[in-house]
Amino acid sequence: MRGWPEGYGRRVLDEVDSTMDEAARRGPELAGPEWIMARRQTKGRGRRGRHWRDPKGNFAATLVMRPGEGAEVVALRSFVAALALYDAVAAARGRTEGLALKWPNDVLLNGGKLAGILLESAGTAAGLSHFAIGIGVNLAEVPERVEEGAVPPASLAGTGVTQDEFLDLLAGAYADWEARFVTYGFAPVREAWLARAARLGEVITARTTREEIVGTFETVDEQGNLVLSTPGGRRAIAAAEVFF
Repeated sequence: MRGWPEGYGRRVLDEVDSTMDEAARRGPELAGPEWIMARRQTKGRGRRGRHWRDPKGNFAATLVMRPGEGAEVVALRSFVAALALYDAVAAARGRTEGLALKWPNDVLLNGGKLAGILLESAGTAAGLSHFAIGIGVNLAEVPERVEEGAVPPASLAGTGVTQDEFLDLLAGAYADWEARFVTYGFAPVREAWLARAARLGEVITARTTREEIVGTFETVDEQGNLVLSTPGGRRAIAAAEVFF
């Protein structure tokens, strides 16, 4: 297993309310990027404020950074994180079969939701004080309940990978993809993400806060938007829940 990536801090807590909350508390004072992992969260959360169910032995960590770009560029790191998570899971399993990335922020294993990503930031669009990427993985168990209509859960139970070992895999993979993103921009990240995308070329449903859009998943554009081909024409969607 490779060593810890140079330039990244590492903080492991036995228990915390949420690694995202801890990142918000520590973010303003950090000099460089830092991974914060908790062996247990008491108030973990997912997208749109949903409770993130966190059975014992599952993985919860947040990378907090102080990037120099504007908010629109920084937000593209959700794709960087997804690729890193894909690589870490593949390394933990020893194979890529059954793995896919679901727009905007999920990793699927054999069609089930294995992991999710949550992004939060503080500051203004012109300059962020800090940026946090929260990652939750069903490392040992699947949650007992899922939301109606949601993708069923999956887990890495049986691989024997510990929380600390998975953090090492994830941090190393993220550092590699971050270096590519900073050096070459979004284009290679976008290309790699699309090569791993779930249901590309198939009909899917995107639900925004205002409407439901059904169309063929055509691509992800240069701004990270989901692009659907619909009977009414091409639609670029910045934020939505996707259903298969």
